[in-house]
Amino acid sequence: MATAREVKLLLSCCRPRRSLRASQSRAFAALVPGVSQVDNNSDFLGKKPHRKHPGILRLPHVRLPQALADAAQLLLLERPVPRVEKQVQALTNYLWSRHLPVEPEELQRRAADLEKRFLESQDSTQTEEKLRGAVLQALRRTTYHWQKLSYNEELSLIYMAARLDGGFAAVFRAFHEIQARVPEFQPQTLMDFGSGTGSVAWAAHSTWSQSLREYMCVDSSAAMLGLAEKLLKGGSESGKPCIPGVFFRQFLPVSPKVQFDVVVSAFALSELPSKADRAEVVQTLWRKTSHFLVLVENGTKAGHRLLMDARNLVLQGKEKSPLDLQPGFVFAPCPHELPCPQLSASKSLACSFSQAYHPIPFSWNKNPKEETFSVVILARGSPKETNRWPRITQPVLKRPRHVHCHLCCPDGSMQHAVVTARRHGRDMYRCARVSSWGDLLPVIGPAALPPCPAEEPAES
Repeated sequence: MATAREVKLLLSCCRPRRSLRASQSRAFAALVPGVSQVDNNSDFLGKKPHRKHPGILRLPHVRLPQALADAAQLLLLERPVPRVEKQVQALTNYLWSRHLPVEPEELQRRAADLEKRFLESQDSTQTEEKLRGAVLQALRRTTYHWQKLSYNEELSLIYMAARLDGGFAAVFRAFHEIQARVPEFQPQTLMDFGSGTGSVAWAAHSTWSQSLREYMCVDSSAAMLGLAEKLLKGGSESGKPCIPGVFFRQFLPVSPKVQFDVVVSAFALSELPSKADRAEVVQTLWRKTSHFLVLVENGTKAGHRLLMDARNLVLQGKEKSPLDLQPGFVFAPCPHELPCPQLSASKSLACSFSQAYHPIPFSWNKNPKEETFSVVILARGSPKETNRWPRITQPVLKRPRHVHCHLCCPDGSMQHAVVTARRHGRDMYRCARVSSWGDLLPVIGPAALPPCPAEEPAES
């Protein structure tokens, strides 16, 4: 049995270790000076528990409407596609790994660099024709060969089997954020550019079926429009549409006066052949937007960069068009209109989010899946009308008595917050612990608070 002196010695040895843990906890918390405390000024909780705070935007596993899933299965049964499972997987991989087309200016720059390198490393007496041939061969070997996809009837069916459910999940998640944060918004008209299989119309109907009366689906592929119309009619050409008020056309409305409450482009901008074409389309879509413009792409670096270009184009050009009666701002996911901090980071990452969903129950498609996507929602009006809370940009790491959150903050910075109850208070700690990737954390920074007193040294 230990004597009293031994017990006293053990206790004295343990105290500095507790002090060290406490000082380390304060050091972790101090990593994020911009995250100070819960935004209690807005009475954000009301009588709700922390697990239902208004920054929570995650959804459980999303399911396609039963009528849409049944129609998709019927169409694939009526027209069997050879080796359909392999073709679906090949198209899925191709669409995910696709890069943006290389611009002519970039090609010229690469060609000039290669020519200079060849002249420095090889015999300068070689003919101009041989030098040109060597440069062209090197360009073909090192440049991504972008090709426009031409959808016929069979490829449209393969695209439906590969992307209908995942595309629906991503767009439904974007619509859910608008509905959750602006519940009084009741759109009446919607336009979908690059509508494909029509999943945007189905997602919009699942969100605002009580108010929407007109859905304009625009796609250059006649085969895609025909497939979308069949899906709308339960898999046949003569059935009654499941959603009233859906119209299909191959070209955008010409009149600049025609506007829609919600305008969407989902996985369509990346199908345009050049940056100039994308800029023209984005400007046209913004002119036709009266409330929200929703842009969705793959959650890759290429998809994220494309959306940031579109975002910057709208924000920088908002004062230049006389048709833009109301300025624009970023509704989601960014809590600011400043340059994206992800692009300027030393190790750039795609700003992407994830939504779980139940796939169409084909024979090869049984288990739940995750759709990783990038999104930008632009709105007309003033950002003062919305809460500017930090966005959680990576999966939340929950550890004993502390939580790691990676945040995109209203001051335009990316911050790594280690939240503890001792440092940040019980409310903020519990809100952080129940939050997930893609949620908003209802906190305010030190700019809105009085200066904090100096930290007291730990007891030894």
